[in-house]
Amino acid sequence: MALRVVFSTKQGGNFVIAYGALAVAQATKAVPKALKKIHIEYDPNSEKDVALTDAGTTLLGTNRVARYLGRLFPEAKLYIGDSASLAQVDYWLDYTQENLVTKDKTLLEKNLEIINHHLKFRSFFVGYHVTLADLVVWGALRGNAIFLQTLKSERDSGEYLSRWYNQINSLDYIQKSFTELAAQKQQAQKAQKDQGSFEIDLPGAAKGKVVTRFPPEPSGYLHIGHAKAALLNEYFARKFEGKLIVRFDDTNPSKEKVEFEESIKEDLALLGITPDEVTHTSDHFEKIYELAVKLIKKGLAYVDDTDLETMRAERMEHIESKNRNLSVEENLRLFNEMKLGTPKGVACALRAKINMQDKNGAMRDPVIYRCNVENPHHRTGTKWKVYPTYDLACPIVDSLEGVTHALRTSEYRDRNIQYQWFIDALELRKVHIWDFSRINFVYTLLSKRKLTWFVEKGRVGGWDDPRFPTVRGIRRRGMTINALREYILMQGASQKDLMLEWDKIWAKNKKEIDPIAPRHTALKREGIVKVRVLDDDCEFKVEDRPKHKKNPDVGMKKTTYSRDLYLEFDDAKDLEVGEEVTFMDWGNVIVKSIKWHPDSTYIGLIEIQLNLSGDFKKTKKKLTWLSRTPESASPDNTLVPLVLLDYDYLINKKKLEEDDSLEDFLTEVSEFKTDAWGDANLRHCKKGDIIQLERKGFYIVDTEFSDDEPMHLIFIPDGSAESMKSKASEPTKPAVAAKAAVVVKPVEKVKEVKKVVKNEGAVKTSMYKQKPIYDHPPVFEHDKISKMYKMASVYGAEEVVETQTVVEEVKVVEVAPKAEAKKEKKEKKAAAAPEVVAPAGEGPLVSKLDMVVGKVLSVKRHPDADTLYVEEIDCGEAEPRTVVSGLVKFLKEDEINGREVVILKNLKPAAMRGIKSFAMVMCASNDDHTVVELLIPPVGSKPGDRVFIKDHEGEPEAQLNPKKKVFETVQPGFKTSDDLVATWNGNAFMTSKGVVKSKTLKGASIK
Repeated sequence: MALRVVFSTKQGGNFVIAYGALAVAQATKAVPKALKKIHIEYDPNSEKDVALTDAGTTLLGTNRVARYLGRLFPEAKLYIGDSASLAQVDYWLDYTQENLVTKDKTLLEKNLEIINHHLKFRSFFVGYHVTLADLVVWGALRGNAIFLQTLKSERDSGEYLSRWYNQINSLDYIQKSFTELAAQKQQAQKAQKDQGSFEIDLPGAAKGKVVTRFPPEPSGYLHIGHAKAALLNEYFARKFEGKLIVRFDDTNPSKEKVEFEESIKEDLALLGITPDEVTHTSDHFEKIYELAVKLIKKGLAYVDDTDLETMRAERMEHIESKNRNLSVEENLRLFNEMKLGTPKGVACALRAKINMQDKNGAMRDPVIYRCNVENPHHRTGTKWKVYPTYDLACPIVDSLEGVTHALRTSEYRDRNIQYQWFIDALELRKVHIWDFSRINFVYTLLSKRKLTWFVEKGRVGGWDDPRFPTVRGIRRRGMTINALREYILMQGASQKDLMLEWDKIWAKNKKEIDPIAPRHTALKREGIVKVRVLDDDCEFKVEDRPKHKKNPDVGMKKTTYSRDLYLEFDDAKDLEVGEEVTFMDWGNVIVKSIKWHPDSTYIGLIEIQLNLSGDFKKTKKKLTWLSRTPESASPDNTLVPLVLLDYDYLINKKKLEEDDSLEDFLTEVSEFKTDAWGDANLRHCKKGDIIQLERKGFYIVDTEFSDDEPMHLIFIPDGSAESMKSKASEPTKPAVAAKAAVVVKPVEKVKEVKKVVKNEGAVKTSMYKQKPIYDHPPVFEHDKISKMYKMASVYGAEEVVETQTVVEEVKVVEVAPKAEAKKEKKEKKAAAAPEVVAPAGEGPLVSKLDMVVGKVLSVKRHPDADTLYVEEIDCGEAEPRTVVSGLVKFLKEDEINGREVVILKNLKPAAMRGIKSFAMVMCASNDDHTVVELLIPPVGSKPGDRVFIKDHEGEPEAQLNPKKKVFETVQPGFKTSDDLVATWNGNAFMTSKGVVKSKTLKGASIK
């Protein structure tokens, strides 16, 4: 069993990390013998600075742990030598605890002088190499705030002491300690922010007496926002051993259906929510009507026949209705007309008489009853012609049903005072209200009205479409209930509005499915390549293999081996003759020949030889393959036709503003289909099963295998940047070109084949209309620029394109050996070719930069670098970014703190003296770099606003590839103009609010 050393990373108070013991543990672990025997852990909650456990024995404190490790692993040479040397080491360990672990500045400075004198002619405290004495003394100084402040202020801490301290500080295992501690701190902060907080003040909450309610409207399906509300109400009901009511707010018969109500019940059950009581607002229609009459009689409500548009305008302008002062008798008469559904009644609405001059629009005489005579109620039929609004019904029913705490999203905050007004006016039992933030995701709509638009317009397949944020939609996409529930609860009951990315919830989902998802194989059908095994002893056989190599409980699958195989074209096209590769779940093979079609559109045949004794660790390529089952084989061993489905976001803007038109930001193509062949085991998968296709990712079975239709598998995002990015900006591959390429069937043997495919007539294909890429298409003389086959344009003017594939006289040629192939490739590359302009709309490299407005929340000096600041910057994301900048020489902390800045946030995170920086602050600098200014976003900007280059907007990359040096390439074009505007090659830095500027620097470089 490994020896465990646990270090506390607790923050706050007088707590100090046991740096000395950590340095000793890291130095010891660097010895090969100790590498696997020492396990270092970090605990943010431990009250003990360091605890070592070995064979049931626990040691506490730096000196004890250091001595134990030094004795146990003498190979580290930290605690060895003659008695005199060991005595000196012990002396300095004791000296450290007595004299250096102190807050007494005078005492510390006195002892620093002693140490400095001791090190005058020494490189180390004892002997001629690092010992426990050096590491423990270093650790005490590293954890002493007075000493660190002395170093930062560049006051004299002693020439020899400084030399020694910096030398120890630079050791590899010391730097490793810093890296691990920084990672732990970041992880702890991230976990704390992700977790959210449930520590909210519920007034009057007592065990057994708390009653909460979740009131969905049965006019749509439950989405992820509703799920948060339901889970929070359930959480507090259970925490206080109280009661949870699920109440269907069925006050609008025009939109409500039994179908929606049943689906909500099913989704709640899937989320693990079991209400103690299910009720309906319609259960209380009689009582609500009586209380509405009571308001009229008290002079607190009136009937108004003002039309909707006029009423809305008057409320905006604080203008009282002409009917506001009708008599009680007249109001009762008109309200009865409404109840009966007469023509006069249908033209009226009942309004609460509150205060038309109130600054809060919710208090300006809201409508509380309206007629609906056209649609029968799904529970009460035609009994009622008038229905209360949510504003009136909610406080009344909450009070009647015994709700003690109404938890609802912050969008209702302006209505809280209205809620209390109804409670007071009707003399009802008080109910406590708590607001929590809505859950919002990028590229996602949660508005029921907008989601309904997608359904009604046929842009999605229904409310369970995998692109929808409904519980059913994300479940169909492959989200597990456990992951969904845990992630929502992580957000807590915070009142801070967040715009969340989807990556974390899908990453959490991956952790749920990865350990249990069976592994299978699938190959894209387009251009699939036949492979022949040359070994005579390779015969058809079927063997059992584990479905999951790390989890035998998942079960076994049948794997078919034969001489005739398939490879995906994308894998096959990069193979070279003589190359050794690994066929997964089989072994190594050597490529003996590759038979390309003369026009290079497909590969006719690849021949391989098995080398199963070869070392798979030495091959660069690990390929998936499938066996071409002979006709004599059992049907259960034949390949399964598949359709692999992937999806994009429905909108192409991260967040729609109030004045944005939905139709301006629709993703034109958001569903992608790929035909594939799958291994025979897939025929046994059931709808809803989650699997992993090797080298492709996780999928959920949407349609089971049948003899008539292919299986449909839906791709499950895994939280990675690649799986989460929007595909809207990517060019779509022309479908016709793909079809034409795969109509030709691969040939198997002979080197010359005539009329492999006959002309069977034109194939008619429906295709989208594509605008020309170029305004003026360039005309190239084909024979002068390429020796390759001539390809007709794939873009046509017609919506219906006829594709006709005819292959006459096809010769299959063997690829030359590697040396010859390289020579030929080199010759082709050397051939002259005209420069081709990038397609319009693709944009220059600068569009790949992800620049946003940020706000500096805090700034402090780097603990280990005098020239660096560490800033926490709000970039409009779920949590601030940590940014390390070299601005100490140019700007004071108060000149940065609270400022709005421009942030470049898609550079690869980089560790700067032990602290990882996740963005870069953009600044203007004069030529000799003596004056540096922060760029200034336009007035009205807010964190997260996109900063783009005028006329060069594009979709930025999730993270820039350092090898491509995108920023380094475009940065020389970053300058400030004579009017102080930040520009790239003369084009202004912009946000939606205006241009970005510098404060005083003209013609300055921007870095």
